[in-house]
Amino acid sequence: MVRIRQLSLRHALLGLPLAFVTIFLVLPLALTVVISFWKRVGFGLQPDFSLSSYASFMGGLRLEILTRSLLVGAEVTLIGLLVAYPIAWFLAMKISPRATRVVLMLFTIPFLVNYVIRTFSWSYLLGRTGPINSLLAAMGLTVAPVDWLLYSDFAVLIGLLTSYVPFMLFPLWLSINGIDRRLIHASWLLGAGPLSTFWRITLPLSTPGVFAAIIFGFVGAFGDSAVPVILGGTGYQLIGNEITSTLDVLNYPLAAAMSTVVVMSMLVLLAIWFRLFDLRSFLGKALKN
Repeated sequence: MVRIRQLSLRHALLGLPLAFVTIFLVLPLALTVVISFWKRVGFGLQPDFSLSSYASFMGGLRLEILTRSLLVGAEVTLIGLLVAYPIAWFLAMKISPRATRVVLMLFTIPFLVNYVIRTFSWSYLLGRTGPINSLLAAMGLTVAPVDWLLYSDFAVLIGLLTSYVPFMLFPLWLSINGIDRRLIHASWLLGAGPLSTFWRITLPLSTPGVFAAIIFGFVGAFGDSAVPVILGGTGYQLIGNEITSTLDVLNYPLAAAMSTVVVMSMLVLLAIWFRLFDLRSFLGKALKN
């Protein structure tokens, strides 16, 4: 009897987060997919099964915005990996666990500040009268303010990198930290140098973390809506703020279609990750503890 009560309590506790995810995540996403097939009639919606919203999305200017968003997402992901991987490797391999915890905590501090406020701070730093332009002028490197630092592809890239590199760092560190050090020592004993050990042992075993970092970086940058508006300036459109603009004119089916494409891209990446990798190879020591 006691065991039955314990099982019932366990199922009830497991059902709470499942119900929360179903109500506040699965159902809204399902409704978004359904609305993407509806038609806009005046200021209202007409239930239907139409692909007109997807056809409108995949044609003309919106297709160019989708292409640009994919390109920007790929650039942010690649540069973010080049930045985050060495940091994660150094934290996992070269410094003490205590120092690692301190550094990782420092990477979480920016999240205590509102995301929009953090992005606006970059508009000040990169502006014509901002500290970066002032420093360049003081060093004699420029005779006039550098205009392309703000409201440009460069500014958007900087904003997206600073927003999503921390998200990429944590799965990379988890994966590298979970590598069995005996494999690395065995490689050294067999005569392999540090570079050869990295390419043949460390990098392949950290691939789950690399792919998880790609998901965090690409999906985040691909669907971001605040950075392009604040740092890209008027007329700079990525898929995230294009969805917002479409909602502003009450074209809910088209906005739902674009949102569905973004969500499906994330689900495809997650499905590939779960198909290729074992969760234990990603979490490593963290799962064992």
